[in-house]
Amino acid sequence: MAFREDMGIDLGTANTLVFVHGRGIVINEPSVVAIDTETGTVIQVGLAAKEMIGKTPASISAIRPLKSGVIADFDIARVMLRYFIGSARRGLPLLKPRVVIGVPIGVTEVERKAIMDAAIEAGASRVFLLEEPMAAAIGAGLDVEEPSGNMIVDIGGGTTEIAVISLGSIVNSVSVRIAGDALDEAIVHYVKEEYKLAIGERTAERVKIEIGNVFPLPEYDELEAMVVGVDLSTGLPRKIIVQGGEIREALDSNANRLIDSIKGALEQTPPELVTDIVARGIVLTGGGALLKGFDQLVSRETGISVIVADDPLTCVARGAGAVLEKVDVLTRLAKMSRAR
Repeated sequence: MAFREDMGIDLGTANTLVFVHGRGIVINEPSVVAIDTETGTVIQVGLAAKEMIGKTPASISAIRPLKSGVIADFDIARVMLRYFIGSARRGLPLLKPRVVIGVPIGVTEVERKAIMDAAIEAGASRVFLLEEPMAAAIGAGLDVEEPSGNMIVDIGGGTTEIAVISLGSIVNSVSVRIAGDALDEAIVHYVKEEYKLAIGERTAERVKIEIGNVFPLPEYDELEAMVVGVDLSTGLPRKIIVQGGEIREALDSNANRLIDSIKGALEQTPPELVTDIVARGIVLTGGGALLKGFDQLVSRETGISVIVADDPLTCVARGAGAVLEKVDVLTRLAKMSRAR
């Protein structure tokens, strides 16, 4: 019987991942809760709840309790965390788990307290909050404690976190509310404007994953995806085929804003650390790191090589989990919490 199953959690706007010490990633599900609005009863959590989005009757609501990486609905977030923490705990461990949770850089004190309270009420014994770029960097295998500059760009569902890290601290950072959700919305808008067709967020997400791209290459132009939506003039279903070049056009504005944010972060970085970054490259993590051509676009626009981390989707959760073994880091996080 396990005495305690400590956890690292990536509490994301789109997905929640849970890393358990000694077992790896044990939960990777959408951050969605389906409830009966008439009774307040929770019907489903995670993947099963996401399947209900856009398909539920009026009495059932599929809710995403996090917006832009922070808790927007405390009660629903608490239910979701309790479910994920409970699902991750194997058997009946004697002690409640210590939990490290990745949070966006710009999280406020009120939001920090909401996250910590939700985790405690969900069954954690102690809760430590770690900035997502730091967690992502650790999860990507970077030595964040050394006196050299590392740049990490973590593209999640609600936010993109850009940070320069050295000597175990974030030297410079930018948090941008342009990430996976914004890209989905851009595809929805494009299809509506160009084809007069209404599609849902799940369809847009599928198109993004299948043919989404932001760099002009012939192989991306040739990509195709079938889309079924509702014709805005007739109200009837209609099927279209969209091309990779079209989706690149749809994502162009958001991609350029991300590039501007990365350049802005570099401009605010001390020259010595920029030299390190040029030598080491920019590291991409998060689901957005898998967007076709984004690494090439960043490299072209900055003149710096770009590395996509291994298994970028799980970097924050793995990094948060790795911190559980770093007593000095946990001690520092605890002191920071008490000082706030």
